[in-house]
Amino acid sequence: MATRQDNTISNIKTLNYDAVIVGGGGSGMRASLHLAEAGMKVAVLTKVFPTRSHTVAAQGGIGASLGNMSNDNWHFHFYDTVKGSDWLGDQDAIEYMCREAPKVVYELEHMGMPFDRNEDGTIYQRPFGGHTSNYGEKAVQRACAAADRTGHALLHTLYQKNLQQGTEFFIEWIALDLIKDEAGNINGVIAIEQETGTVAVFQSPITVLATGGAGRIFAASTNAYINTGDGIGMAVRAGIPLQDMEFWQFHPTGVHGAGVLLTEGCRGEGAILRNKDGEAFMERYAPTVKDLAPRDLVSRSMDQEIKEGRGCGPNADHIVMDMTHLGVETIMKRLPSVFEIGKNFANVDITKEPIPVIPTIHYMMGGIPTTIHGQVIVPDLEAGTDEDGLYAKGNVVKGLYAIGECACVSVHGANRLGTNSLLDLLVFGRAAGKHIVDEFHHADHNYKPLDPRVLDYTVGRLDKLQQSTSGYNAQDVADEIRATMQTHASVFRTQAMMDEGVAKILALGEKIDQIHLADKSQVFNTARIEAFEVGNLYEVAKATMISAAQRHESRGAHSVSDYDRPEDDEYAPNGRNDNDWMKHTLWYSEGNKIIYKPVRKIPLTVDYIEPKVRVY
Repeated sequence: MATRQDNTISNIKTLNYDAVIVGGGGSGMRASLHLAEAGMKVAVLTKVFPTRSHTVAAQGGIGASLGNMSNDNWHFHFYDTVKGSDWLGDQDAIEYMCREAPKVVYELEHMGMPFDRNEDGTIYQRPFGGHTSNYGEKAVQRACAAADRTGHALLHTLYQKNLQQGTEFFIEWIALDLIKDEAGNINGVIAIEQETGTVAVFQSPITVLATGGAGRIFAASTNAYINTGDGIGMAVRAGIPLQDMEFWQFHPTGVHGAGVLLTEGCRGEGAILRNKDGEAFMERYAPTVKDLAPRDLVSRSMDQEIKEGRGCGPNADHIVMDMTHLGVETIMKRLPSVFEIGKNFANVDITKEPIPVIPTIHYMMGGIPTTIHGQVIVPDLEAGTDEDGLYAKGNVVKGLYAIGECACVSVHGANRLGTNSLLDLLVFGRAAGKHIVDEFHHADHNYKPLDPRVLDYTVGRLDKLQQSTSGYNAQDVADEIRATMQTHASVFRTQAMMDEGVAKILALGEKIDQIHLADKSQVFNTARIEAFEVGNLYEVAKATMISAAQRHESRGAHSVSDYDRPEDDEYAPNGRNDNDWMKHTLWYSEGNKIIYKPVRKIPLTVDYIEPKVRVY
């Protein structure tokens, strides 16, 4: 391994590519496929085998207004997404995503993705939370599904197509840091191979961050253990701010006690949430769409039932989801994985009895700020603010793209609709691919020599761990982060709780700086990887906690009891304060600084959807 004596670029293996993509999930492989098809030399770095990326856990479907089973069009999808975002989503990006949705689904179909089929041969679609026809009139079937294994089918399809096109995969490699030159441009990444501990430089004019979410900052999570915000950490260390990190979605139906995801497709197929009295309580909270309300509303409703003493079980600490009325045939055809999860994680046969569920952290709405093309964009601080105190002008970071859950374009705003995550991966993975190919044909393809000291910072991080003789265990510190976030940034928040959470998270900085690596070996040293991961988790946790404490309203997934107001309140209905807080948060790690930029209100071709009270 490189040490301080030999950390010049000449002593480290350097690999040159037209594009380097960090992350082998849905967005990364959709982008890499487009590049490989255009004849570019592409490297995909991935922590795990590509088909084990967390996209594999997506169950319910891909949202697209195909209209195969009921009247639907992209205008309805656009409206639902804007409303679901609680008007914090950028309407130009939302329109682009919803208009492109049918196209990306049909492309997958032509690649051979095994969607479920209707009798007439068209793609099967199921209802999902917040999906409506005629601008909120009634539930609509929009989720294009492959049973309850849609993400699994998607990943395998994309992986096979990438192999066919010659994409190079670097499997079980961990990207550590971006390579940034004096002009602020990104020229690739520095990465480490798990198997050997070898450090290598991947030099490229294009770097794409597609590293997924960071749900492991919470104690109870549907996210895989690999979801540690690695791309986010890399961006932060390169001086890039994070956008809207206060907004984290709790999925209503994680298995109680285990956190394992039970797809919203369960409720799409007709499952019903019940309290201890057997009441289908969602009829009280969302009389029109009932159990198919958006996730933030369902999660808060479940929490409310528990708080008011109507929870199930001996400790009255959960809700149950009832699928018994669906019948064995429907369950085994449409929800086979859910049946297996019920047996393995709850000891429940869902064909015969309800399954215990609880809201569980699921998805990061914020992330690295990008354009519609996936280009990372940062505020132009020198240009100053507009009359509202917002940084309206931005500068693109040359050579850097971000796509998928690690990015914030922002189509999800304050709350993501179910199935829009897989759609986001596909639409913006493809959009980034198209933009990169277009730019590549006009670019200078000669590799410029890298600064010989480009490795100093990263090797310094490696050496510090390698030479540590005492300090804190990485997993112990990670557990402290998770416990703090679970307590202070959960489904319901208070200002005092968040302020206390900020102090606790910042106090962990000293421990992060003193992580001790007891195992100094090189071959498959997972402890070393975990030590790097906890640093990434910490940046995500800081961004989340500080951004949340600064937003003094209730909007979407950010529900703060201090700011609750009635539905008919003129100034801030349901606590959402558009007068003062219709703006995106941007958090900088240096100095833990918060600034704001405007929400983009002008769609591409249609009229702006004016904010109104968000009820279902």
